[in-house]
Amino acid sequence: MRSADTASKDTRLDDGRLAIDGGTPVRTRPLPWELPGTHWIGEEERELVERVILARSPFRFYGPDLQGMVDTFENEWKTAFGHRHALGVSSGTAALSIAMSALEIGPGDEVMVPGYLWVSCVSAIVRAGAIPRLVDIDDTFCLDPEDLERKIGPHTRAVLCVHMSGAPGRIDRIARFCRDRGLALIEDCAQAAGASFNGTSVGRFGDIGIFSFQLNKNMTSGEGGMVVCQDDTLFRRIVALHDLGYPRTSAGRLDTNDPNIQLWGVGARMHELTGAMALAQLRKLPRVTSAMRSAKWRIREALEGTPGLAFRRILDPGGDTGPFLLMSLPDEALAARFVSALRAEGIAGPAGSLACLTMREWGLHWYSNIPSLVNRRSNSRDGHPWTHPANAFAKDYDYRAGVLPGCDALHANGALLTIASSLSDEDVEDISTAMRKVAAGVLS
Repeated sequence: MRSADTASKDTRLDDGRLAIDGGTPVRTRPLPWELPGTHWIGEEERELVERVILARSPFRFYGPDLQGMVDTFENEWKTAFGHRHALGVSSGTAALSIAMSALEIGPGDEVMVPGYLWVSCVSAIVRAGAIPRLVDIDDTFCLDPEDLERKIGPHTRAVLCVHMSGAPGRIDRIARFCRDRGLALIEDCAQAAGASFNGTSVGRFGDIGIFSFQLNKNMTSGEGGMVVCQDDTLFRRIVALHDLGYPRTSAGRLDTNDPNIQLWGVGARMHELTGAMALAQLRKLPRVTSAMRSAKWRIREALEGTPGLAFRRILDPGGDTGPFLLMSLPDEALAARFVSALRAEGIAGPAGSLACLTMREWGLHWYSNIPSLVNRRSNSRDGHPWTHPANAFAKDYDYRAGVLPGCDALHANGALLTIASSLSDEDVEDISTAMRKVAAGVLS
């Protein structure tokens, strides 16, 4: 027998009048904040952080009473995901720059990068003195291997594959292509901690993988990141570069004696307070991603087959971490109407939340929304790297909207719903009910 609440929702769905047109909304309470790890912060984080504070030893390499939080975090990360090496750093953005330097990328090089990304991906390339080369995306919302193959040229040194919005794309094919062509492969897993593809954790397909623990990510320490790799020599460079350009002795002091590791570091060390919080969150990550994945796929399954509503292709649903439901509509006007109608039905978060958006509203996640890229801005007076003689090959590269047809179509016609890690059964039912109601009213 149906509850009175369920019957009421069915009535609101059946009468067909959308809330945006004066009908009764499906719900009036905001959805939870979309920030996945925040809903799971509790006593475990407090206890580990407090241990560091009471020990008065927040620096990871030496102090009066080291607690080894970052060391433990790195070791548990390697055990959980099968990486040979893992290094905690200050942010995912720093991790990307460290990866570029570790691979010796600089002027005269181009790095292939998808048009659906985050601004940090491009900034790491530009600040290394190299040139970003845009590659289209496919229906996975990740890098299109066919467009990648078409655009490889004599200056291509690396591919930056971004596992956007919680799930990998065709990473197996991309990794195989990079190996065959002798190209370095960097995996940006910032939005995909805990994700895998056919049983292999993300970050293990390429030469270097990076992760972020900023507030929006699957697990959070407020800020923080991770660099992973399999190669011993490459990892020695990574360790030196994340610090002050040199390795450390067993006592935690800088060692300048190795002529092969005398570099210029960026001071992006992870401190013990961040390590403590990240360690507690790592131990909860399987539960966080399981909650999001379960809720997301229940919503997807409730909407499968809806005319005019297409979902992102997920090649390995079991490896999806679930923080975003990505959709595409027949055209831009319908996408805008669909999202506005969903918000009116109460499918929205608290003030400041980005729970339900058109892809047009997704800001610096799209190449053509990054003014410093479109306009070739520089941090230096000489316009570096765009003006560097070794980068003359890229003088005609265009970063304006229109150069990536697949990306531009999904940007214009796409929509997203963030999946909070604390959705209740009622929340999932409300979202499904509202989406069915709006689809019937807008897309039929």
